[in-house]
Amino acid sequence: MTMKDLPTQAVSAKMEENSVLKTITADRNRTNLLKKWEQNAIAYLVQRIPSWISSDMLTAIGFFGAVIIFLSFVLATYVNRNLLLLGVLGYAISWFGDSLDGRIAYYRHKERKWYGFSLDITVDWLGIMMMGLGFVVYVHDAWELVGFALVALYGWEMMTALLRYKITGKYSIDSGVMGPTEVRIIISLLLVLEVVLPDSLLYSLSLLAFSLFIANIVDTKNLLALANERDNEEREKRKEKQIV
Repeated sequence: MTMKDLPTQAVSAKMEENSVLKTITADRNRTNLLKKWEQNAIAYLVQRIPSWISSDMLTAIGFFGAVIIFLSFVLATYVNRNLLLLGVLGYAISWFGDSLDGRIAYYRHKERKWYGFSLDITVDWLGIMMMGLGFVVYVHDAWELVGFALVALYGWEMMTALLRYKITGKYSIDSGVMGPTEVRIIISLLLVLEVVLPDSLLYSLSLLAFSLFIANIVDTKNLLALANERDNEEREKRKEKQIV
């Protein structure tokens, strides 16, 4: 079906939807598996969030989700394992705040690119530390190293993303088909599995850490290739200037 086959009102709605999508994705190159569905969901939500909810408030909501995840580990340790399911709610809240804070600023044409970028990276890192600390509280002995590894590996991933941005001028929060949303869904499913099969989280998160390690190696290799390519381009430009 083409645009000509649609009623006028439907065409107008479709054009408005495309306009919103273009606005909220203008500064990001997404490659994650759920990109299409996630962007459509965000486009739907930014148009319906009350005007009194600011971008900074959404950032705070996202961090509150990380706090809930931390508390779910603590409560599961000292009260009841089933309270790990609170972590699923925490990841949903984290996605809501973290995905919408910058996008709603662009939708409202109130973006503060460098302020938002700095705040987002800082709060994301604090949230990851909260989650890692929660896991360390939940497990014991050598398994605590898995929590440390996950935080360190995520830090490596963030550093790679920032360096890629510095080199190419393009910011991407995804590692191939895996992005923050996919990781949230996977860990949420692992929390549910842990309630059903106690101690499965130890092995599943260890596997996730190993997978993240491999992905970081691949991303770092690609990053170095981009860096080398830019070095060659700058070298050629210097030669051209010298000739002129």
